[in-house]
Amino acid sequence: MTRDANAEPEIRPFTARELSAHTAFARNRLNRHSERREIESELAALRVDPRTRVFLIVGDAPLLKTEGGSERARFTFAQAAEIGREQESAYLGTLDDTPLFALLFPETATEAFSGRGDIAPVGLRAIAAEGLLPADELGPLGEAKALMDWHRRHRFCANCGAPTVTFTGGFRRDCPSCAAQHFPRVDPVVIMLVTDGDRCLLGRQPRFAPGMYSALAGFVEQGETVEDAVRREVMEEAGVPVGAVRYLASQPWPFPSSLMIGCVARALATTIVVDRLELEDARWFTREEARLMLADGHPDGLTAPRPMAIAHHLLRAFVEAEGDIV
Repeated sequence: MTRDANAEPEIRPFTARELSAHTAFARNRLNRHSERREIESELAALRVDPRTRVFLIVGDAPLLKTEGGSERARFTFAQAAEIGREQESAYLGTLDDTPLFALLFPETATEAFSGRGDIAPVGLRAIAAEGLLPADELGPLGEAKALMDWHRRHRFCANCGAPTVTFTGGFRRDCPSCAAQHFPRVDPVVIMLVTDGDRCLLGRQPRFAPGMYSALAGFVEQGETVEDAVRREVMEEAGVPVGAVRYLASQPWPFPSSLMIGCVARALATTIVVDRLELEDARWFTREEARLMLADGHPDGLTAPRPMAIAHHLLRAFVEAEGDIV
């Protein structure tokens, strides 16, 4: 069967078996059309296309408007112009045949809509935690926020210090002075649930909500495999040696721009030595305790991360497993 060259390519839908799909920001069905980023005439035409909508990032927060009792994150270019002149822009792609851009405005842009009750910047964490937008909208919005944040923090060349200029539809910054090219970065982070038979290792940082414990996590360093990063981070933070490591799921985490690589790992010993510079506490929890924490029913009032976080789903996979999860 011949495929229409102009048709949108089929995007494989998420499935219930794909654990990553259940985390916040992971549902991103954008057709990115990366080939269009190089063609300025096409980008210019898309900016005046009546179908086109834009995500507006003011400072580091998306702008939301209230319509019909629901929150909306999409605006027209005309509505964006009422706020002021954008600092940066990027073409994200199309979602269900709707072209989408991201625009960045300074925090002072809030003056343009001060006093209005139907429009306001809302933190991305709150949007995800409170379910203010559908999953299909949250993923692209998270990408828009991460990309605009990168532009906001990379206005100058890391090589020579000269101001840089945006190219490739917002997915590259070039230095006119030394010809260096800079691309949006994604920082890999391992997050791991360490198990010892019917127990799992959880820790808490001082910034966590009172009583909340979560999986250990840390940035991957240069020259490391994911497995070695898991082993190093667990040893550094909790003093527990780790053997087998298995990938389970991942989550885009736009704070500012990480990819959480979720793993389960098997402990080789159980004595905990907490690094107090990283953690306030770390301890072993039984599978039943973990089940109660997920249900907000632990007798000591201890809790687990909410469903928006990959740590929640790692813990739930452990709770629902019939045997060793590694």
